[in-house]
Amino acid sequence: MKPFKIRLRFHGDLNVFLRSKAGDAVIERRLAEKTSIKDVIESCGVPHPEVDLILVDEKIVGFDHTVANDAKVEVFPVENHGTDRTEKRLQHVDITTFVTDGHLGSLTRNLRLLGFDVAYEQNADDRQLLEVMARENRALLTRDRRLLMHGIVQHGYCPRSQNADEQTIEVVRRFDLSESIAPFTRCLRCNAPLEAAAKADVIDELEPLTKIYYDQFRRCPGCKQIYWPGSHFPKLQKRIEEIRSRVRGKA
Repeated sequence: MKPFKIRLRFHGDLNVFLRSKAGDAVIERRLAEKTSIKDVIESCGVPHPEVDLILVDEKIVGFDHTVANDAKVEVFPVENHGTDRTEKRLQHVDITTFVTDGHLGSLTRNLRLLGFDVAYEQNADDRQLLEVMARENRALLTRDRRLLMHGIVQHGYCPRSQNADEQTIEVVRRFDLSESIAPFTRCLRCNAPLEAAAKADVIDELEPLTKIYYDQFRRCPGCKQIYWPGSHFPKLQKRIEEIRSRVRGKA
């Protein structure tokens, strides 16, 4: 088969995955056999869950499209606002359940604080993460781009920042979660939805001052952790409002 050339232009922040110099969002690939556009894109370092729209010679295609001749390819990220092509998007944004890898413990805690269902096991290996993702239909959150490229991954995201609060804002934006935030409804330890608990039912497990000053309690039905609006509560509320404000302001 005659060799051919594919010229790919990556839009938005997809260039953070490219092996080329920062700011250079154009890559050329020379091929000698028919190849799926998914494989061509991932050979550049961009995981397929990060790609929402693909144009090959100005025509919309899916990941299974095969290239066999010279072509110009435009690759767009999720929620790209630089194009009005809204049909045949490749990713969903209305996902509210996740699985995170062992390096994203702080992000996991933040998302649970906001009320989102996040499976997390610090020592889980890649196989276990993928099994939970597939079995429970969760989106995979990881900074391991190679893991995101696994063939069975349908939905996922690679946080750009290494800061947990910044990662949280990224995830809320990526999956359009701002209207689904329900703070203080999920256990930060084991992820179970919290249940209201009468003070009389938990009073024997409370510290002396907590018994005196607090009357509203929630309890995790899984690990039995007890929650109440203690002295730390205003700080948590402030963090949540800052996250909401930044998501709305796109700052």
